[in-house]
Amino acid sequence: MTHPTPPLAQLVRSVVDAHRHLRAPLLVVLQAIQDRAGYIDEEVIPLLATELNLSRADVHGVVTFYRDFRREPPGRTTIRVCRAEACQSVGAEQLVAALERALGVKVGQTADDGSTTFDQVFCLGNCALGPSAQINGQVHGRLDTDRVLAIVQAQAS
Repeated sequence: MTHPTPPLAQLVRSVVDAHRHLRAPLLVVLQAIQDRAGYIDEEVIPLLATELNLSRADVHGVVTFYRDFRREPPGRTTIRVCRAEACQSVGAEQLVAALERALGVKVGQTADDGSTTFDQVFCLGNCALGPSAQINGQVHGRLDTDRVLAIVQAQAS
Protein backbone atom coordinates (compact mmCIF):
# COMPACT_ATOMS: atom_id res chain seq x y z
CA MET A 1 0.00 0.00 0.00
CA THR A 2 1.33 3.42 -0.94
CA HIS A 3 0.75 6.54 1.11
CA PRO A 4 -0.17 10.00 -0.14
CA THR A 5 2.57 12.61 -0.29
CA PRO A 6 2.76 14.84 2.81
CA PRO A 7 1.12 17.81 1.01
CA LEU A 8 -1.72 15.59 -0.23
CA ALA A 9 -2.16 14.01 3.21
CA GLN A 10 -2.30 17.50 4.75
CA LEU A 11 -4.91 18.56 2.18
CA VAL A 12 -7.05 15.52 3.00
CA ARG A 13 -6.80 16.12 6.76
CA SER A 14 -7.64 19.82 6.45
CA VAL A 15 -10.66 19.09 4.24
CA VAL A 16 -11.88 16.36 6.59
CA ASP A 17 -11.42 18.63 9.62
CA ALA A 18 -13.46 21.37 7.92
CA HIS A 19 -16.35 18.97 7.25
CA ARG A 20 -16.17 16.53 10.15
CA HIS A 21 -19.17 18.17 11.82
CA LEU A 22 -21.48 17.04 8.99
CA ARG A 23 -23.59 13.95 9.49
CA ALA A 24 -22.26 12.04 6.46
CA PRO A 25 -19.39 14.12 5.06
CA LEU A 26 -17.84 11.72 2.53
CA LEU A 27 -19.35 13.22 -0.65
CA VAL A 28 -18.64 16.79 0.43
CA VAL A 29 -15.09 15.86 1.42
CA LEU A 30 -14.45 14.11 -1.90
CA GLN A 31 -15.82 17.10 -3.82
CA ALA A 32 -13.61 19.49 -1.87
CA ILE A 33 -10.52 17.35 -2.42
CA GLN A 34 -11.22 17.13 -6.14
CA ASP A 35 -11.85 20.88 -6.32
CA ARG A 36 -8.47 21.55 -4.74
CA ALA A 37 -6.35 18.69 -6.12
CA GLY A 38 -8.09 18.21 -9.48
CA TYR A 39 -8.84 14.52 -8.90
CA ILE A 40 -9.11 11.83 -6.23
CA ASP A 41 -5.75 10.11 -5.99
CA GLU A 42 -6.07 6.40 -5.21
CA GLU A 43 -3.56 6.89 -2.40
CA VAL A 44 -5.96 9.07 -0.37
CA ILE A 45 -8.64 6.37 -0.08
CA PRO A 46 -7.09 4.57 2.94
CA LEU A 47 -6.42 7.90 4.66
CA LEU A 48 -9.99 9.08 4.04
CA ALA A 49 -11.32 5.79 5.36
CA THR A 50 -9.31 6.17 8.55
CA GLU A 51 -10.15 9.85 9.02
CA LEU A 52 -13.89 9.31 8.49
CA ASN A 53 -14.09 5.94 10.27
CA LEU A 54 -15.22 4.16 7.11
CA SER A 55 -13.97 1.09 5.31
CA ARG A 56 -11.72 1.48 2.30
CA ALA A 57 -14.41 -0.33 0.32
CA ASP A 58 -16.97 2.33 1.30
CA VAL A 59 -14.74 5.17 0.14
CA HIS A 60 -13.61 3.36 -3.01
CA GLY A 61 -17.22 2.48 -3.83
CA VAL A 62 -18.31 6.12 -3.70
CA VAL A 63 -15.34 7.33 -5.75
CA THR A 64 -15.93 4.74 -8.45
CA PHE A 65 -19.73 4.96 -8.44
CA TYR A 66 -20.06 8.69 -9.10
CA ARG A 67 -18.94 9.60 -12.60
CA ASP A 68 -17.96 13.13 -11.59
CA PHE A 69 -15.05 11.93 -9.47
CA ARG A 70 -11.88 11.78 -11.54
CA ARG A 71 -9.23 9.27 -10.53
CA GLU A 72 -6.55 10.72 -12.78
CA PRO A 73 -5.37 14.31 -13.18
CA PRO A 74 -7.49 16.24 -15.69
CA GLY A 75 -6.04 18.00 -18.70
CA ARG A 76 -5.32 21.70 -18.63
CA THR A 77 -8.61 22.20 -20.50
CA THR A 78 -11.70 20.20 -19.56
CA ILE A 79 -14.60 19.91 -22.01
CA ARG A 80 -17.84 18.23 -20.92
CA VAL A 81 -20.47 17.99 -23.67
CA CYS A 82 -24.10 17.49 -22.68
CA ARG A 83 -25.56 14.34 -24.18
CA ALA A 84 -29.06 14.56 -22.68
CA GLU A 85 -32.09 14.34 -24.97
CA ALA A 86 -32.60 18.08 -25.47
CA CYS A 87 -28.99 18.56 -26.60
CA GLN A 88 -29.06 15.36 -28.67
CA SER A 89 -32.05 16.69 -30.57
CA VAL A 90 -30.06 19.72 -31.73
CA GLY A 91 -26.78 18.06 -32.67
CA ALA A 92 -24.86 16.99 -29.56
CA GLU A 93 -23.90 13.62 -31.04
CA GLN A 94 -22.49 15.26 -34.16
CA LEU A 95 -20.64 17.75 -31.94
CA VAL A 96 -19.11 14.92 -29.91
CA ALA A 97 -17.98 13.08 -33.04
CA ALA A 98 -16.48 16.24 -34.53
CA LEU A 99 -14.68 17.12 -31.30
CA GLU A 100 -13.25 13.62 -31.00
CA ARG A 101 -11.78 14.03 -34.48
CA ALA A 102 -10.57 17.60 -33.93
CA LEU A 103 -9.08 16.99 -30.48
CA GLY A 104 -7.78 13.49 -31.14
CA VAL A 105 -9.33 12.40 -27.83
CA LYS A 106 -12.31 10.13 -27.22
CA VAL A 107 -15.02 10.90 -24.66
CA GLY A 108 -13.78 9.88 -21.22
CA GLN A 109 -10.11 10.36 -22.07
CA THR A 110 -7.34 12.87 -21.54
CA ALA A 111 -4.91 13.71 -24.33
CA ASP A 112 -1.48 12.12 -23.95
CA ASP A 113 0.12 15.57 -23.72
CA GLY A 114 -2.25 16.53 -20.86
CA SER A 115 -3.77 19.37 -22.85
CA THR A 116 -7.43 18.30 -22.89
CA THR A 117 -9.84 16.10 -20.99
CA PHE A 118 -12.96 15.35 -23.01
CA ASP A 119 -15.98 14.04 -21.15
CA GLN A 120 -19.75 13.88 -21.26
CA VAL A 121 -22.49 14.93 -18.89
CA PHE A 122 -26.21 14.24 -18.99
CA CYS A 123 -27.63 17.71 -18.39
CA LEU A 124 -26.10 21.06 -17.70
CA GLY A 125 -29.44 22.77 -17.15
CA ASN A 126 -29.01 24.74 -20.36
CA CYS A 127 -31.55 22.78 -22.42
CA ALA A 128 -32.99 25.72 -24.35
CA LEU A 129 -29.54 26.62 -25.67
CA GLY A 130 -28.28 23.22 -26.80
CA PRO A 131 -26.05 21.74 -27.73
CA SER A 132 -24.27 22.80 -24.56
CA ALA A 133 -20.91 22.10 -23.02
CA GLN A 134 -19.00 23.04 -19.93
CA ILE A 135 -15.51 24.26 -20.75
CA ASN A 136 -13.22 24.72 -17.78
CA GLY A 137 -16.26 24.97 -15.52
CA GLN A 138 -18.17 27.55 -17.57
CA VAL A 139 -21.34 26.54 -19.41
CA HIS A 140 -21.71 27.55 -23.07
CA GLY A 141 -24.70 27.03 -25.35
CA ARG A 142 -25.60 26.88 -29.04
CA LEU A 143 -22.28 25.26 -29.79
CA ASP A 144 -20.72 23.85 -32.89
CA THR A 145 -17.21 22.49 -33.30
CA ASP A 146 -15.70 25.78 -34.44
CA ARG A 147 -17.19 27.68 -31.49
CA VAL A 148 -15.97 25.12 -28.92
CA LEU A 149 -12.47 25.14 -30.39
CA ALA A 150 -12.46 28.97 -30.46
CA ILE A 151 -13.44 29.09 -26.77
CA VAL A 152 -10.72 26.57 -25.89
CA GLN A 153 -8.14 28.49 -27.89
CA ALA A 154 -9.16 31.82 -26.33
CA GLN A 155 -8.82 30.38 -22.83
CA ALA A 156 -5.41 28.90 -23.64
CA SER A 157 -4.11 32.34 -24.70
